[in-house]
Amino acid sequence: MANLKEVKGRIQSVTSTQQITKAMKMVAAAKLRRAQDRITQMRPYSQKLTKLIQNVSGGVDAESLNNPYSIQREENNVLLVVVSSDRGLCGGFNNNAFKFARNLIQEKYASQEKNGSLYILPIGKKSLDYFRKRGYNVDDQFATLMGQLTFDEVREAAEYVMDAFSSGVYDKIEIIYNEFKNVAVQQIKSEQFLPIQMNEEEEDTTSSTDYIFQPTKEFIFSEIIPKSLKIQFYRTLLESNASEQGARMTAMDQATDNAGELLKELRLTYNRTRQAAITKEILEIVGGAEALSQG
Repeated sequence: MANLKEVKGRIQSVTSTQQITKAMKMVAAAKLRRAQDRITQMRPYSQKLTKLIQNVSGGVDAESLNNPYSIQREENNVLLVVVSSDRGLCGGFNNNAFKFARNLIQEKYASQEKNGSLYILPIGKKSLDYFRKRGYNVDDQFATLMGQLTFDEVREAAEYVMDAFSSGVYDKIEIIYNEFKNVAVQQIKSEQFLPIQMNEEEEDTTSSTDYIFQPTKEFIFSEIIPKSLKIQFYRTLLESNASEQGARMTAMDQATDNAGELLKELRLTYNRTRQAAITKEILEIVGGAEALSQG
């Protein structure tokens, strides 16, 4: 049986850990509230704008309007944007995204990986560490973007990706991120960022749809579509940020509960050990008294 000093030390250690996890849970809850407000305000606008652009893109000739973001090319060079967190202690948030990315590569881009034409743009320090250690072609320019998640900062990353596609550096770009459902649920998603996909529901009707463009088709494809893509990119990072805070809050809540259960067991062990020590001392005293009386 463990001695009292060891058990007491473990109780103090677990108590300190519980205080830390409880504080981290409260911080994550405060950040989650702000992140949830941002994504709920952004999501309807982004989804509606994206759907509109998809429908319009499917109804016109992209090459005739010089729209570089809808041109379909052979998928020789592929870029995967994998979004993670900068820090750990958020359960399976990061590992789930990395596992999803690995499965996606094996299922869809095995040939590109074999040829060395698969590239990773990690957003988040955990994503950078994971793919760099495994020898992938990594572009680390925006690995710290999650630490300063403003539209101006994200716009630079989106413009970099868009320029790389329009100049032919990459033929296809996908974003892998955690979509926020609620505090306890985050869903891993993969979205094709470029080229712009035509809405499948409208695929049979776009050819016969007569669109009225105001002011002009050229203006829409040169101004509105780039803005829509930047907003879409920003939305995915907001989704991931809200998911990260929800995952961290859940993980810290579970860790706090686990620490409480462990404290109960340790205190019970401490009381039993202390009681056994007292009983042993009493027996020694009684035994010594009897020996003296007999002597």
